[in-house]
Amino acid sequence: MYPTTLTQLSRANPFSAPMFTLQRADEPPSDTPVQKRKLAAAAVSEGDSCEFGSQKYLLLCGFGGILSCGTTHTAVVPLDLVKCRMQVDPAKYKSIFNGFSVTIREDGMRGLAKGWAPTFIGYSMQGLCKFGFYEVFKIMYGDLLGEENSYMWRTSLYLAASASAEFFADIALAPMEACKVRIQTQPGYANTLRECAPKMYGEEGLWAFYKGVVPLWMRQIPYTMMKFACFERTVELLYKHVVPKPRNECSKSEQLVVTFVAGYIAGVFCAIVSHPADSVVSVLNKEKGSTATQVLKKLGPKGVWKGLVARIIMIGTLTALQWFIYDSVKVYFRLPRPPPPEMPESLKKKLGLTE
Repeated sequence: MYPTTLTQLSRANPFSAPMFTLQRADEPPSDTPVQKRKLAAAAVSEGDSCEFGSQKYLLLCGFGGILSCGTTHTAVVPLDLVKCRMQVDPAKYKSIFNGFSVTIREDGMRGLAKGWAPTFIGYSMQGLCKFGFYEVFKIMYGDLLGEENSYMWRTSLYLAASASAEFFADIALAPMEACKVRIQTQPGYANTLRECAPKMYGEEGLWAFYKGVVPLWMRQIPYTMMKFACFERTVELLYKHVVPKPRNECSKSEQLVVTFVAGYIAGVFCAIVSHPADSVVSVLNKEKGSTATQVLKKLGPKGVWKGLVARIIMIGTLTALQWFIYDSVKVYFRLPRPPPPEMPESLKKKLGLTE
């Protein structure tokens, strides 16, 4: 990774915190109880099936993560396969279309599906931890900060919660990611997960499945921090500046469209931030005995950006679909979906924004 580049990207991020506009708001009627707000990214509906933050809520959020990550990553296995091959053998796989052409010519159409099983299992487990733990850490950190600080520093809260969740999600993902890359980038090594996993264990032991966990953290933690924080703030800005009517007047279908658009915007940022580390992971899992530092030096400043266009297309689409599926699961199971955060009444009074 190149710290200077990532630092510049982070500074250019329009969703840094705290960043909000103070506006005057009317006081609620005196006979209306004022409830504390929880930070979230969609809409509130009546007839919720459980309480926000309850065990049932968190378990169903984890289930939503399984569906959103497992299905979407499996659906784009052909594009992921070509992207990985472009990263590890750019001389042979010169572009996206050339990569598809060479793969089909050598392995047939079935060759494009190589690695689907470890992809489905690995990213299902990652989705369970990513989305489930994100909700856990967001609630936990929000309670530690208090209502006012949670609002003022909400982007930092999103970043911290998502980074914490992804730390555990990558531990769950690492074994299957290692198998996937071996199957996709080492012709003749193994064609299926059942062949690959025992062979890797027999040759290199348990470490073979986890030697890529640090590069995974390097790739996935910045990616997930951008994915969640950018999404949350984009939803907030879309409802505030783009959607032509108040959020509470939007139908659930319209709200899910906003979710999809915000997810795609977040996905573009995610792809750019995490791509250098993704290149390192792909090469590292292909080459035995190499380290992340050695691979980084070998690739050089230009090599780490190979396959970026394919990754932007893949990750943009993935991220949008993941948020859409995740939010749809919440709608289907009637989970609480609090609106975008608003300034607490206590903070308005402190700032003199209410009488």
